Amino acid sequence: MPTPQGSTPASQKTKRVCDVLVRDKLLKPEQVDQVVNHATRSRERVEEVVLDLGMVGETDLLKSLAANYRVFFASSEKLAKAEVAPALVHMIPQRFAEQMGICPIVFDAKTHTLTVVTADPDDGDLLREAQLASGAREIKAVFARPAAVRALIAKAYTGDARPFAMLDKQTRSLFDQALTGYGRHVVDFESDVPPRMEVGRTRERVIAELEPARPPSRKPPTPPLPAPVAAPVQPPPAPAPLVAPPPPPSATVEKGVSGASFVELLHVLVSLLETSRADLHGHSAQVARLMRRIGDKMGLDAGTASTLVAGAFVHDLGKMGTLHLTPLNVGEYEGHKIAAQKSFGVPARLLDPVRLPAETKEAVAHMYERYDGRGFPDGTSGKDIPLGARLLAICDTYADLTSNPRNPFRKTLSPVDAVAALAKYQQTIFDPNLVDIFRNIVLGEELTARLLASRSLALIVDVDPEETTVLELRMSEQGFVVKTVRSQDHALKVLAEGETDLVISEIDLGSGDGLTLLAAARGQPWGKDMPWVIYTRRQEREVAQKAFELGVLDYVTKPAPADVLVAKLKALLEQRASPRKTQGVSGSLREMGLPDMVQVLFHGRKTGNLRIRAPDGSGEIHFVEGNVVDALWRDLRGENAFYALVKLVDGDFALDPSFRASERVINQSAEALLLEGMRRMDEGLA
Repeated sequence: MPTPQGSTPASQKTKRVCDVLVRDKLLKPEQVDQVVNHATRSRERVEEVVLDLGMVGETDLLKSLAANYRVFFASSEKLAKAEVAPALVHMIPQRFAEQMGICPIVFDAKTHTLTVVTADPDDGDLLREAQLASGAREIKAVFARPAAVRALIAKAYTGDARPFAMLDKQTRSLFDQALTGYGRHVVDFESDVPPRMEVGRTRERVIAELEPARPPSRKPPTPPLPAPVAAPVQPPPAPAPLVAPPPPPSATVEKGVSGASFVELLHVLVSLLETSRADLHGHSAQVARLMRRIGDKMGLDAGTASTLVAGAFVHDLGKMGTLHLTPLNVGEYEGHKIAAQKSFGVPARLLDPVRLPAETKEAVAHMYERYDGRGFPDGTSGKDIPLGARLLAICDTYADLTSNPRNPFRKTLSPVDAVAALAKYQQTIFDPNLVDIFRNIVLGEELTARLLASRSLALIVDVDPEETTVLELRMSEQGFVVKTVRSQDHALKVLAEGETDLVISEIDLGSGDGLTLLAAARGQPWGKDMPWVIYTRRQEREVAQKAFELGVLDYVTKPAPADVLVAKLKALLEQRASPRKTQGVSGSLREMGLPDMVQVLFHGRKTGNLRIRAPDGSGEIHFVEGNVVDALWRDLRGENAFYALVKLVDGDFALDPSFRASERVINQSAEALLLEGMRRMDEGLA
């Protein structure tokens, strides 16, 4: 069990922190005894003592210690702005967070990595305990001062933002803005993941907002100010869309409160209410995400979309009993139907004082209408049922089928099986057209992941966060899947998994050495022929010679333009194409149309041959780095063949990523080809 924050062996931690601060000339050696004595008397962490005594400023302290821990840091200002969604903090119990001084902030569903804020990022036992408590595959630590960590825990778990006001003047100003409803930055967890794990921002965005560790600069600290008198915290606004037309009158709940703010408030409240639902915790949030996605697909305006998402959040209020009353359950079981007939109007009645938008009330009140007219309360059929109710019926049922093991099938279904179940009841319970749209959304995303799954996995081994961040971003833009580690031991564990296609390593790895890592890898079956590039500040000829003797493909000295380096990496990898990456992907055009597939392959910079087999013929589209270079259809070739292919709506496809085109027949960009193909379809041209 790790040592809770602030307890034994505190003296060892105090000494290590003081040694780092003295080394970086932030503390004078003669000040150490004063700091240690003060920390012993006050039983406060040494980091807080030096800040309270005015010996070091917060930014300098964070930079110095973060550089020592080799992690990113988050200032009190950054943490004061952050709003962590309730569904995320459920990954780590409150008691554990408070005892260990650790708070979750971001979950990456693709890698199952949880990022936490802690004052002890060097405590391996603590991070392992957090991994076990959260169920995450990996834990990443961000460093912050102990008082800021405690303040974030209080705000995330209890909603109390006042502790931040006691930290410094700048934070107090931000806190005052938060109390009046301005300057709030909400962490957005919008992604299709299991309901208890709502996803935060992308990792690129997190890194952009966290300051990388740099050598500290000495500047006068800001003295702490007394806490202001707290006022009620206003609900945080949701992130604004890039283009948001003015919402219709129904999108405003009451004067001064936007529809987006109200939806965010519902998210928080309903998530809290659902904590007691063992198999359905987070269900309403999942339904809301699905409603948002299908609304975006249909091109609904921002105001209408917000009212329908609000309906998703409140649809189960007052109905959280033993039975889960989805439209499918209600349609199949008499007991569910009787319970739903008694409670379908409860959500609107409970929220009557806040004046729900009419569209929200309609969606919830009519979600048990059936497409065939045999539902209730009005027995309405077809498109006479409000759009929001028809969408809610589909999203509610799909969420139940894919996450609740107590659904009618008595097991959680895969997306494919769940969509098949919806299709079984289209024309009776569900709108068939909306089921088709929904199928394209959920299965199209799954297919996209399969199409892009053969991208090369690159491992960056480097202790420098700034250098690796730029490189990682550029590599991701060029179609790589990138993983970054900071130590030799961690790199060996990742490499032993056998999934890596390319390694980019620094020589100086703190306690390790890049050449030692390379030699160890060469001694293993999985590392004997591993493509390896050294990217280092070391310019000694002897070091480079030893690297080439160990079989590196290239030795690049820093700094080098990231774009040039990535282009070189791609060329090197092309010459040594991994046989593991030649597995193809196949499916049906009903899962994803060819225009969408071409866009996926273009943005993923894929190379290969997309073979299409339709009822009236077969054809091919050849890709090189995402560009369409040739197409074949019956007796056609080139652009005309491409225009004929993109009109197909029925058939099967298979992508062969090992294929290499022998010549380039088409010179237009993929975007231009798609635009012209769409124009021809719209105008009915051959």
